[in-house]
Amino acid sequence: MIRLRVVPAILAALLLVATGLTGAQAHTARQEFDPALVDALDKAVEDTMEEAGIPGAIVGIRIPGRGTYEKAFGVADKSTGTPMKTDLHMRIGSVTKTFTVTGLLQLVDQGRVGLDDPVGKYVEGVPAGNRITLRQLADMRSGLFNYSEDEEWQKSLLADPQQTFAPRQLLDYAFAHPPNFPPGSRWQYSNTNTVLLGLVIEKVTGQRLEDYLRQRVYSPLRLGQTSFPTDGAMPEPYAHGYTDYTKSGTTTATPSGGTVDATDWNPSWAWAAGAMISDLGDLNTWVPALADGRLLDPATQKERLTFLPTGIPEVRYGLGIMQVGNWIGHNGELPGYETLAVQLPSQRATLVILVNSDSDHRGQALSTLLGRAVTEVVTPRNTFDLPTAPQSERTSPPPSPTASPTP
Repeated sequence: MIRLRVVPAILAALLLVATGLTGAQAHTARQEFDPALVDALDKAVEDTMEEAGIPGAIVGIRIPGRGTYEKAFGVADKSTGTPMKTDLHMRIGSVTKTFTVTGLLQLVDQGRVGLDDPVGKYVEGVPAGNRITLRQLADMRSGLFNYSEDEEWQKSLLADPQQTFAPRQLLDYAFAHPPNFPPGSRWQYSNTNTVLLGLVIEKVTGQRLEDYLRQRVYSPLRLGQTSFPTDGAMPEPYAHGYTDYTKSGTTTATPSGGTVDATDWNPSWAWAAGAMISDLGDLNTWVPALADGRLLDPATQKERLTFLPTGIPEVRYGLGIMQVGNWIGHNGELPGYETLAVQLPSQRATLVILVNSDSDHRGQALSTLLGRAVTEVVTPRNTFDLPTAPQSERTSPPPSPTASPTP
């Protein structure tokens, strides 16, 4: 969903929280736009949060030559009323895919892998692994079943959200199902694809994925607040994340049957597809670097930005990156958190939205609602509006054209 929303539909329901958003609760970090525009942005964000019952959000937009707007709204901890601040860490779900695929493309630049290599060259046991290419994994055209739509996996996660899943366990859930279609014949969002790319990186480099990404991706850009956790811990300071993670057609998935604090839920089940943590400052650096290919050779970046149709209006997908209208980047979602991290290349505008809830409002992702509200004010000719599509997971999300799909 891109929400990377094409992950299992096991969290859905509305978060009905009294946020009581007032001017005193909007904590300003920077606001350099015209005061009238700032007022309009404040109102758009606050009205959207009140309508959708969003507990807290961080909104940042930077447009060279026009200004910067960075604010935090609402609360970071509902139990204490601690206000949201712009420097808090949050889980970024499927935005992780942009980092993982960047790591893979660096190996392409080094001549260590080829985009059209079969995944079976690096990972054993993949159905049709001799025909599915690394390119098809990166652009979501492999046909492999999305493990996060598997009912047994869903039951296991919900039985113990703090448990650790190994990447191979996730693949076992996926490979218990036949492929959904022949490789390359269509597009369908699947976390299985990016988990496989993470294993390719580990196989080729001999490093753990988290170590490789830190050395090759975070460090060159000085992303000091970005991390790839190996457990459920969150680095200080952080915002608590709230979910009512439910699965369509089943009873409640949260222990209490309502909204719960999912801050310490172990994101290992999302691994290379959605486990990462970051903050506004680092994402403000990452999004422009992702869009301009700062860590890649120009020819490889051109391959990355070859956007193909997904079957969803206004949505196209490249190599670990989406295009919605004229915006490029990714969104992410997993229990308790949603993220939107995109750029409008024509204006070099960077938009980052972090939300500490993943409870949809009227079938729409909260990050999409806020993204639309903000862009209607600041870039009215280029609004961000990710169409609603059937979803199936929730760890990272892009849109899916299939009936049963959802970072």
